[in-house]
Amino acid sequence: MSSSDVSGPRDLNGRVVRQGRLARLTARLRGGSSSKPLELADEVVVVAESDDDAVASSTALEGSDWRADDEVILRHDLELPSNRVKEAAELASLDGYVRIDDDRWGPLPDAAVAGHEVLVLARVQTLDALHLSQERSRMASLGSRHGGIARRWAVLQRPAG
Repeated sequence: MSSSDVSGPRDLNGRVVRQGRLARLTARLRGGSSSKPLELADEVVVVAESDDDAVASSTALEGSDWRADDEVILRHDLELPSNRVKEAAELASLDGYVRIDDDRWGPLPDAAVAGHEVLVLARVQTLDALHLSQERSRMASLGSRHGGIARRWAVLQRPAG
């Protein structure tokens, strides 16, 4: 079952959090949650981003508009040899990442190196600095193993209400 087949709030690793019976009953009695779980198709804005590997995740998040209590879309742009993109996207999908091939968050970036293309990956999750660092490291490793690099990352959330 793909991550798009199931909806609900996500944890720090992008997995859907299943509510127990008591939590579901309590939510019904209170009238439910005022906001539905975030989805990749929702209207979002960039609240934190960087293309500098030297910037600590905690520093980037502290100086941003990121709201720790709200779910995020974590986006990574990897530049890979064209013949390795499909394999890298399939591997990332095992961790709940979806390949983004449209311009929902602006134009897709161009590759800087001939014979390469930019693979944009995203998933919904909750976030903290530790898990952002882990995901940045995971994407740097994925890029490196496939002959490329992780160019940038971005955290997107619904516009502040």
